[in-house]
Amino acid sequence: MSYLVPSEFVTKMVDAGESKVFMSTRDTVIRAYMAGAILALAAVFAVAMTVQTGSPLIGAMLFPVGFSMLYLLGFDLLTGVFVLTPLAWLDKRPGVTIGGILRNWALVFIGNFMGAFTVAVMMSIVFTFGFSTEPNEVGQKIAGIGEARTLGYAKYGAAGMLTLFIRGMLCNWMVSTGVVGAMISTSVSGKVIAMWMPIMLFFAMTFEHSIVNMFLFPSGLIMGGKFSIMDYLIWNEIPTVVGNLVGGLAFTGLTLYSTHVRTAPKRVSKERVSVGRAA
Repeated sequence: MSYLVPSEFVTKMVDAGESKVFMSTRDTVIRAYMAGAILALAAVFAVAMTVQTGSPLIGAMLFPVGFSMLYLLGFDLLTGVFVLTPLAWLDKRPGVTIGGILRNWALVFIGNFMGAFTVAVMMSIVFTFGFSTEPNEVGQKIAGIGEARTLGYAKYGAAGMLTLFIRGMLCNWMVSTGVVGAMISTSVSGKVIAMWMPIMLFFAMTFEHSIVNMFLFPSGLIMGGKFSIMDYLIWNEIPTVVGNLVGGLAFTGLTLYSTHVRTAPKRVSKERVSVGRAA
């Protein structure tokens, strides 16, 4: 049977987290780099389709192709390791430490950013004919996204920061559900369908994904977006990363682990207790 029951796929989540903690530096960075690059290309694809069709829903429906590709290829996003690696520590896997988890997160962050930034530079060249013209319509749309999702939050002050954080939480609730989706089936079609649904939802709702933003905002800056690097870091990337961590771990990792691995004892009805005593 291609479907795995929750107790089986949550155990796979813990195993995956343990494996990532002990992965070599080289392999961790390579896999993270490729994940960031592929997800960035998927973001370009989604924005281009939105511009061409005038329908954001079309872009949201097509964006999950990149997420499915990178996970089928065994690459890693920061949003995924935020959820998986702590489970190995909670499960008391030998040798898994907080330091090892933080090391993995740092390497994946660096790799994701390098991959996304590489695509940002290359697509900026494509959109401007080697910086010889103004950005085309897709490039202008990307620059506009950068402004709206930095300065747009900043003008609301603390309320804007809270909104950004919550959107980051909601994003990784869905994205990490997509990561789990890759583990609940043993068939490619089953994996893709399970990943597609939550990823489409997060993109359609314009929640904040730290790795997608590693592409959108640097490319927006390269193509003349009217916001600064500090705007990007303070009013998007850092709060988004924290929101992604909290949302993915709280709503996906810890909930699945606590109920499907650390399952509480079943309740015994009073009638069964009475029958047992009478016997």
